[in-house]
Amino acid sequence: MDVMLNNGVLPIVNENDTVSVTELMFTDNDELSGLIAAMMDLDALVILSNVDGIYDGDPANVESKVIREIADVKQDDFSFIQTGKSQFGRGGMSTKLRIAKKVADEGISVIIANGMRDNILPDVIKEQSDVICTRFIPSCKSVSNVKKWIAHSEGFAKGEIYINDGARTALFQPKATSVLFVGVTRIEGDFEKDDIVKILDSDGNQIGVGCVGYDSVEARLRIGKRSVKPLVHYDYLYLET
Repeated sequence: MDVMLNNGVLPIVNENDTVSVTELMFTDNDELSGLIAAMMDLDALVILSNVDGIYDGDPANVESKVIREIADVKQDDFSFIQTGKSQFGRGGMSTKLRIAKKVADEGISVIIANGMRDNILPDVIKEQSDVICTRFIPSCKSVSNVKKWIAHSEGFAKGEIYINDGARTALFQPKATSVLFVGVTRIEGDFEKDDIVKILDSDGNQIGVGCVGYDSVEARLRIGKRSVKPLVHYDYLYLET
């Protein structure tokens, strides 16, 4: 893709252009765009929808207004967002919010704007733009390329790791913490070492994805044990804060 850009060619990538839908399928183009933005370390990602951005309530309500700037996304703060798809594809606004959060966490600016407006792209990217849209402020913390890839690798997950409440609390402390076997309660699926897995809490809510250091057979033998190497090391773990 870099070669194309360096030669003045604008690449267009579409989620359903893959030959094999079993291994290369993404959830939608929003997810794919987030992965490309992260892997190419872009300055900004613009996600177009059929509304002006993220609203502070139901967009159908005349009292609702577009949130112009978001510095820290908490998914629970936007529970009113509908999960249905837009007319542009499979991804709804909840998906766009989730992807925007991931990409902003990786230090990339994200804009959600209305693709139905004329000249929307040049208008939203120009300095001091007054176009109504939602801008996500990028994190100032550095993120490794490995973590960036893992953050967008949910679709490749081969298994699920369930952890107890104590382990969940530890993972979200300021100090970097790995997924330790002492906090693991259940392992689902068959996977090999270095495969991607989902991390779920005791209520079954997904809280992250990571790259495992064991295959599923070895991992199940170590559930609840102390003083062994982590199941998922922090360097290979993405948490959905």
